[in-house]
Amino acid sequence: MKVVEQIKQPIYKEMELFEKKFYESMSSKVALLNRITHYIVNRKGKQMRPMFVFLVAKMVSEGKVNDRTYRGASVIELIHTATLVHDDVVDDSNRRRGFFSINALWKNKIAVLVGDYLLSKGLLLSIDNGDFDLLKIISVAVREMSEGELLQIEKARQLDITEEVYYEIIRQKTATLIAACCSLGACSVLPGSPEVEKMRKFGELIGMAFQIKDDLFDYTDGPIGKPTGIDLKEQKMTLPLIYTLNNASKKERNWLINSVKNHNKDKKRVKEVIAFVKERGGLDYAEERMVEFQKQALDILMTYPESPYRNALKLMVDYVIERKK
Repeated sequence: MKVVEQIKQPIYKEMELFEKKFYESMSSKVALLNRITHYIVNRKGKQMRPMFVFLVAKMVSEGKVNDRTYRGASVIELIHTATLVHDDVVDDSNRRRGFFSINALWKNKIAVLVGDYLLSKGLLLSIDNGDFDLLKIISVAVREMSEGELLQIEKARQLDITEEVYYEIIRQKTATLIAACCSLGACSVLPGSPEVEKMRKFGELIGMAFQIKDDLFDYTDGPIGKPTGIDLKEQKMTLPLIYTLNNASKKERNWLINSVKNHNKDKKRVKEVIAFVKERGGLDYAEERMVEFQKQALDILMTYPESPYRNALKLMVDYVIERKK
C-alpha cells in the first residue's frame, strides 16, 4: 500500500464525505465557473492539507469530528486552490501536476477571477456558519503567505538573505498553511483550547521541514516535480546556497553571486554552482536542519497517546522528509 493511502486509512470515510462537501462548496450559477471548478476537482493533488485537518481533529478529541471540521478542511482547500491558481498566473506556468493550468486553458483574466471566487467562497463558508475562530486562523495564514512571497521577491533582488531571513520566508510562505491546517483541526473540535496553539506549532515545524526538502530537490537528479536548478534560474536563495555563501571565501562568494545573478540561464554554469554547493556541504547542512525540524514536530506528536491518528500523523511527518517529489 502506498504511504499516502496508509495515512488516509483512519480518515477514509471523512475524506470521501469531504470530497462531496468540497465540490458543493465551489458551486455557482455561472456555467463557466462550474466547468472550471469541475476541472480543478478532477485534477486534485494528494490532499495533504485536509488530511492534516481530519487527523489532528481526531487525534486531539479521541476520534471525533463535526461539521466545523469539514468546513475547516473545505475552507483551507478552497484558499490553497485559489493561491495555486493565482501562482500559475504570476509564474506564467502552463502546467500544474502534469495537467494544463487554468490560465493555460482559460487565459489569465479568467484564472485571476476564478482564484478570487474560490477565496471569497472560502471566507463566506466560514462567515455563513459563524466560524469566526476558524476564519481568523485562515485569514492570518493568507496574510502571512502574501508577506512571505513578497519578502522573498524583495530579498532575491538583493541576494542578501541570511539564514534567519530564509527561515522567516519559508515559515510564512509554506509552513503557515500547514500550521493553519493543524490548528484548524484542533480548533474545530476543541475551540479555545491550548491544543490549538500546540497543533499550530506542530504544523509549522512540519512545514519548515517540507520546504527545506523542496529546496534540496533543486540539487538532485531524479523523478521530481521540478527540473534541477530551477530555483537558481529564478534567483531563489535556498538553504544549501545560503550556507555555502556564508562559508565561502570572498572570491568564491563573488563568483557564486555573479553566477546566480547574471548566468542563471547558462546550464553549464548552473551545473558548476550545484556541484560547488554539494562539495562545500550545503546539502548536508540543509538536511541536518530539516531533520531537526522533523524531530521537534515528532516531539510534540509523541505527547499524545498512541492512536491510529497519531500513527498516521507520524507517517505524514516521515513522508515529508522521505518523499521523492
